[in-house]
Amino acid sequence: MREVACDESGSDGENLTGGNTDVFAHAGVHVPVADAAGALREIRDRIRSPATEYKATHLLREKHRAVLEWFLAPGGPLHGAARVHLTEKSFFVVDRLAAVLLDDRGAAAELYRTVRDVLGADDGQRFLAVANRLLRTRNGAEPGSSVPLFFTTLDELRRVHAGTDAGPVLERLAAGRGRAEAYRAGLLEGPAVRIPVLNPLLPAIVATAAYWSGPGRRPVRLVHDRQNLLTPERIAWIEETARRSGVALAEVRLVVARDDPRVQLADFLAGIARKAAGDALRGSGDAGLTALLRPYVDPASVWGDGRTAPALGLSVPNSSMRAAR
Repeated sequence: MREVACDESGSDGENLTGGNTDVFAHAGVHVPVADAAGALREIRDRIRSPATEYKATHLLREKHRAVLEWFLAPGGPLHGAARVHLTEKSFFVVDRLAAVLLDDRGAAAELYRTVRDVLGADDGQRFLAVANRLLRTRNGAEPGSSVPLFFTTLDELRRVHAGTDAGPVLERLAAGRGRAEAYRAGLLEGPAVRIPVLNPLLPAIVATAAYWSGPGRRPVRLVHDRQNLLTPERIAWIEETARRSGVALAEVRLVVARDDPRVQLADFLAGIARKAAGDALRGSGDAGLTALLRPYVDPASVWGDGRTAPALGLSVPNSSMRAAR
């Protein structure tokens, strides 16, 4: 049994287009408890902050750059024993929209390029916002309002961008109103325990299990920081989804992060990765930090931005939920 400790960074629930971060990161660390505790002591000795609980922000401060580089570099405490699964939130929304309205995740790449490169910054963000509202379990509005809002916005964008490269994919989306209404009706009439389509945590946990289980299907136990989203019913869904996908996930066990030094190391890695990848997306990336991060990035990360993918060691597009299909 391989035991992997996990934590995340950048969670905004299902609010992927209006939250505080562009990237969600989920890290898994496979090190012995004693080694993880020793690494934490080393970090405290090097940083010497009076804080009772250290976070990734401590390592990301410029004055602690040497500690950050030691943490990620070959020979550091995580080398060869950690992975981080990245989710670019905008691409995740587009990928899920393509699945719901077009029943075609292969169309996500074309739709993403349309939103980013053809609609422009303002119209692209407007499109993502109404798509996010359409797909989220709780849309914070009157029941039934998200479908008309999405298609009214879509019709306006079709008129504005008629005759451009955006036309074909927007026309395909316009034909999906029946699917959108069926999706929203399913949320209202479905089971009390719902699996949120837009929350990246659940598929990221499945992807983490898939990586550590590997092609040899080695049994894996994930030790995860407690999260409100991780109810017993949703953990059962994660375990069953993983098994259906050929992943030997034996158990997801929840712990308090401060009681497990391995989870604290996973928290550091997730926070560092979320910040580095988010900065790269915004064009203000740190090339040195990105290079240190690259060996840890899961190739199955959900990423659509072709400009930043090579620096992170990714190819695009990477469709979400491959491990959970």
